[in-house]
Formats: sequence, C-alpha cells, structure tokens
Amino acid sequence: MTQKQSILGRISQLAKANINSILDRAEDPEKMLDQLVRDYTNSIAEAEEAVAQTIANVRMSEADLRSDEEASSEWGSKALAASAKADQMRAAGDSAGADKFDNLAKLALGRQINHEEAVTQARPPLSSRTPLLSSSRTALSR
Repeated sequence: MTQKQSILGRISQLAKANINSILDRAEDPEKMLDQLVRDYTNSIAEAEEAVAQTIANVRMSEADLRSDEEASSEWGSKALAASAKADQMRAAGDSAGADKFDNLAKLALGRQINHEEAVTQARPPLSSRTPLLSSSRTALSR
C-alpha cells in the first residue's frame, strides 16, 4: 500500500528536480575545461615566479658571500700591514707609535674574524639550495 504524497512533498520533489536540471545545464564541459586550463596556467606562472624569486635570492646571497670573502681578505691584509708597520716602528725605537699600529692590527683582525664568521654561516645554506634550484629549473622547463 502506497501512501499519497502531500502537497508539500510534491512541491519539494518538483523543486529538487528543477534545481538538478538547472545545475546540469549550468555545467558546460567546454567552460569547465577552459577554467581548468586557466587555473593550471596561473599555477605554472606562480611557480615560475617563485623560482625566479628564489634564484634572485640565491644570487644576492652569493654576492653577499663573495663580498664577505673579499672583506675578510682585505682586513687580513690591513692587519698584516699594520703589524709590519708596528714592527718597523718598534725596531726604530718608537714604541708608542708601534703600540698604535698594534691596536690597529687588532681591530683589523677583529673585523676579519667577523667577516670569516659570516662566510662560515652563509656557505652551508647556499650549498644546499643549489641542487634544489637546479631541480626546480628543470621541472619548470618541461
């Protein structure tokens, strides 16, 4: 024995059928594919931008590393020159002048050490980024 549907039940069923029909007509496969292509294109563009930004960051880090290496070498040379000058002044009997140049040599050595520490800290992260960067470039060029 079947029960009769109430008027609200019939209206509800009719509304569900109409909504499903509208949704079926709204899903145009061509439009959906176009949207997927746009989404993938945007994702690729975002990935390329991220890789480019990473490359720029790595290049700036490499430039900073080279700058610190050069500064370390330069301060080492300055410390050596100041120490040599102090030795000359001490040999000439000017111990006050020699002490001044010894102090300059100590300051130069301190700066050299600071730059060497910066180089030591910068090398490991840069060396670990290089293979990752290469694989990112390769993946995007496919």
